[in-house]
Amino acid sequence: MSDMAELKLKIKVPPQTPIEGEVLTPDNLAGRSVNEILNLETWRGNRRVKLSELFTVEGESASNPSDLHLILEGDLRKVRHIGARMSAGKITINGPVGTSVGFEMSGGTIVVNGDADAFVGMGMSGGVIEVNGNAGDAVGSGYWGTRCGMSGGLIVVKGNVGAEVGRWMKGGTIRVGGNADVFTGVRMQGGTIFVAGNVGAKLGAAMVDGKIVVLGTVPNILPSFYIDEIRPNTKVDGDKIQGPFYVFYGDITEGGNGKLFISVEKNQHLKYREAYLL
Repeated sequence: MSDMAELKLKIKVPPQTPIEGEVLTPDNLAGRSVNEILNLETWRGNRRVKLSELFTVEGESASNPSDLHLILEGDLRKVRHIGARMSAGKITINGPVGTSVGFEMSGGTIVVNGDADAFVGMGMSGGVIEVNGNAGDAVGSGYWGTRCGMSGGLIVVKGNVGAEVGRWMKGGTIRVGGNADVFTGVRMQGGTIFVAGNVGAKLGAAMVDGKIVVLGTVPNILPSFYIDEIRPNTKVDGDKIQGPFYVFYGDITEGGNGKLFISVEKNQHLKYREAYLL
């Protein structure tokens, strides 16, 4: 990656008004001079402004998006849709960032060295997003009103995540290093969610397919999931994860065949479900 051209954009003043960051992708900035980039326009609130009003720009662009490394610096909590629909290249965000990072991205890599707001990787179909802090609600989910969440790619959040991780998820993998809030994997249709920490209530509610692995505690398992077996280990993208795990199938209310792998050791309160093993 070291032979990539680096283009550094630093926010001048932490914005008070939301800024639309869709333009900030290697796809949009490749093949442009620094001057052309400074003259590109975006929305700040309900006004169109040039990037030169918002950012200082250093470095050089590349002719191909796959050869461009975009480095964004500063407090970007009000900047949303950074990396939207990107297909190649790399974005590094040094600081906290707003909603919808990597919205509908299909390729390339985004690294967030800070916390990310809600909707990380919403509707993504490929590529990699790494968040080295915490992330908000609906990581890898579908857009409100649609029935299609992320369908491919990888999202890694080192810290905690909010509610509804992987809502309507169809494919790909989400890895959470910390805890996840309520409704993890709600309406999940495929793919894999791995949570190293604890999860909130309503795990896998209305899921029809896919796999959720939890190493920490779960408050309960919905009664619409039935226990099938105890397994010594399982795999997440080829990595062996040591158990043992309770394996539940459901959500039966949806005719679902999703699988929950729940740590036996951390969930002694589920031991009574072993009586239902055939």
